[in-house]
Order: sequence, then C-alpha cells, then structure tokens
Amino acid sequence: MTTVKVKFRPSTVVDKEGYLYLQIIHQRVVKIISTEYRLYQEEWDADTASVIMAEADPARNAYLTTVRERLSWDLMRMKRIIRTLESERAQYHADDVVTEFRRHTDDCSLSRFMQQVIMELRQLGQHRTSETYTAALRSFMTFRNGDDIPLDAITSETMCMYESYLRQKSVCRNTVSFYMRILRAVYNRAVDKGLTEQQMPFRHVYTGTEKTVKRAVGIKTIKRLRDLDLSGKPSMIFARDLFLFSFYTRGMSFIDMAYLRKADLHGGMLVYRRRKTGQRLSVRWEKCMAEILMRHPAPNSDYLLPIIKNAENARHQYTNAMQNVNYNLKMISKRLGLTRPLTMYVARHSWASAAKTSHVPITVISEAMGHESEKTTQIYLASLENSVVDNANKLILKLLK
Repeated sequence: MTTVKVKFRPSTVVDKEGYLYLQIIHQRVVKIISTEYRLYQEEWDADTASVIMAEADPARNAYLTTVRERLSWDLMRMKRIIRTLESERAQYHADDVVTEFRRHTDDCSLSRFMQQVIMELRQLGQHRTSETYTAALRSFMTFRNGDDIPLDAITSETMCMYESYLRQKSVCRNTVSFYMRILRAVYNRAVDKGLTEQQMPFRHVYTGTEKTVKRAVGIKTIKRLRDLDLSGKPSMIFARDLFLFSFYTRGMSFIDMAYLRKADLHGGMLVYRRRKTGQRLSVRWEKCMAEILMRHPAPNSDYLLPIIKNAENARHQYTNAMQNVNYNLKMISKRLGLTRPLTMYVARHSWASAAKTSHVPITVISEAMGHESEKTTQIYLASLENSVVDNANKLILKLLK
C-alpha cells in the first residue's frame, strides 16, 4: 500500500514563504519530493491539505489558483504511476515511485511546461487566454488518460492520434483547430527556449478555420425578444435585457459589459476599452440603453451593470453571470420557438448582420464577424470617426421602433 500526501513546510524566517512537498510512504519507507510551489502559512489548510485563496488580492489569487491546479495534476500523475507500478511489478520500492515521478519532470514534460505558461499568462492579467490554454491542456491530458508526455516525445503521429480522438468525440473542426493552435504555440515556445528540437509535429493536423453556421437573428426576432412577456421571471428578464444592451451598443461583448464602470458614462457617451484588444471605443448613449440601466441599477457599486458586484473575485463573478445569462437565454429561445438558442455572442453577430442588411457601408462594420482575421476588422474600425459608427448604430436602433 502506497500513500501520497501534500505537506507544507513553513519558512524559519518570519513573513517569508514556505514550500509544499509530496510525502510518499511505501512499506513504511518515507520519501520526500520537493516542489517549487511557495506559500505563506496562512495560505495552507493542513487539515484539508488545500490551498487557501487570498482575501482581496486578485494577482495573488491567480498564482494560488495555478498552484492548486498544478498540485492536482501532480497528484493525478502520482496516482497513475503507483497504479502502473502495482500492475507491472510484483515488488517495487518508494524510490521507484520518486524516480518515475521525476523522470517526466526532468525530461521537461508538456504538462509541466504548459502549466508554467498558464501561470505566466495569469500573472500578466491575460485571464481569458489562460483559461483557453487550461481547456486545451485538459483536453489533451484526457486523451492521454492523465499520462504526461516529454516535449521530445511529441511527434506528428501523437498529434494525428489526438486529432482522431477529438473527431471520434464529435468535436467540431474549429474546436479541433483551436486546441491544436494552442498546443502548437506552447510547443513552439518550448522550442524557442531550447527545451526541445523542432520536429514539426503539427504539420499533418488541421489548424485552419471554417466559416461557422450563421449565428445572427433578424430584427423581427429582436423585436419579439424585446416585447416578450417574462413576468415573474426576473432571471430571464435580466438575461433578455443584457442581450438587448449588447445589441444596442453595437454588439458589445459580455466581458466588456461586465467590467463597465459608472465613470465610463459621461457627457452622453459610453467610453470604454475592449478587454480583448485594448481598443478604445465610444458609444453614443441612447434612450433604450438608459431604460435597461433603470431596470437593473447597481447601487453601492462602481460598476455600471449588476454583473460584477465588487472587485473581489471579479473574474469568478463574471464567468458565473455569463453561464447563468446564457442558460436563461436558452430558455427564452424555447419560448420564442427558435431552432438555434440565443447566446450573448448572438447579439454581436446580429448587430453586424442588421448593419449589413441596412446597407451600412462595409468600411463602417468591416463585415464585423465575417473576416477571417479579427485584426482586419480592428484596422477598419480604428480608422473611422466615431460619429460615423454612432450614426450607423442609430439607424439600426430605429428599425426596432
């Protein structure tokens, strides 16, 4: 019987971080594996062997979340190693467990390196990117049944097998490509750091993009949504109004809506920066937007909409709200008899589609969601006077009257 526990060793220096280590006990022999995970004493719960989040420090919480995830990966890998040793050997020693665990670490494995990349992204505030990288890593590790792989062992055959696995799971081609491009970016970064030699493992897998099924809904559907009686359904009303707010504001993304602050609204203009690109946008404040704000005020908060209540754990509040809103939009879609469910992203598509149908100049909307690259769209939008875009938005809002 082999047991594995996570232990914390505090520093002998006051106010200095201690470190976590893995304790392996096999046949009464105890072995220790040190880790690079550094914590303060108040960030570790010895009773539950778990990391405690900081109370009001988003940057520290990002680091602690990564430590928690990497510990989970380490324990999962350790358990797999023990299962393998038990099935393949009549007898093994505690040293064998340690050797197998360190073998992939010393060889610089994909999981270990990618987790480091994810940690760096979080420290840079690129939370959305870190989440997509985490999703790609989880998908690949599920394909590998939790078995890590050295960077040097990543070959074209490995990635072709992974692609085949995803397709057998009925994962759409764009999602397959999405995962592949993320893994390729991480692999290339490892090559740049000299951790492995370039073997071009992604040359035979799909990394392109296909045009997706049209997500936009027409003006008639927007009107039906606006006029739908949702009495007694406050969650649905809130979801519907956020969808409309996105449409009214030229397809503003949900994350930008969530982080809007009251200070962003002044002089009849809503001025904000896109969190994805950093681009500064100004939207003329219209009556229909103000009506939504009156229905859903955010008292005692710096935020404009009641999506994020306070700055503490803002990202967590945003993701929970997005899930709830999209769930309620799905329920609303059934009431409207729509064949494809509404999501917040549909609002963005629908504004672009309405603009195109209304013969708004192509340079004004830059085909919004139709470009192969979003960079092209940003180039067009950045070169326009804001009044041109606002006039286009006013024209579209008139269609709802």
